[in-house]
Amino acid sequence: MNRLLILPVLLLILLVGTPAFSADFQKGAAAYQSGDFATALREWTPLAKQRNAFAQYNPGVMYDKGLGVPQDYKTAVKWYSLAAEQGLAAAQYNLGFMYYNGKGVPQNYRSARLRLWSGTAAQSAARPSAASAWVAISGMLP
Repeated sequence: MNRLLILPVLLLILLVGTPAFSADFQKGAAAYQSGDFATALREWTPLAKQRNAFAQYNPGVMYDKGLGVPQDYKTAVKWYSLAAEQGLAAAQYNLGFMYYNGKGVPQNYRSARLRLWSGTAAQSAARPSAASAWVAISGMLP
């Protein structure tokens, strides 16, 4: 009897939970696009804490670039790392450049190479041009 209830409950959670997630993320994206970075960060932070990789990546970009928040490379690294741990290629790639430039972390070419390679390899499956980007990047690393 309990097994029969599990599937409908899971489906209900997915159906009810997804629109709220999507609406909050979209609201954050719309705010970001219009330059309302405070609202974007406010919308994405709860989603980031729920392990949404894209919601973790976006505050990383904001702190990295100083968009609506004081530029803080250590905080950017924190958000990029959380998203990268979940396999988000863009986060791996940006984290690689943080290591390469020593922003928010001690400069470490080995970690940079690992992150840049991981990010580019994942992207190259979707975009062949990413593979040529890796060739150019690898020439920059000692």
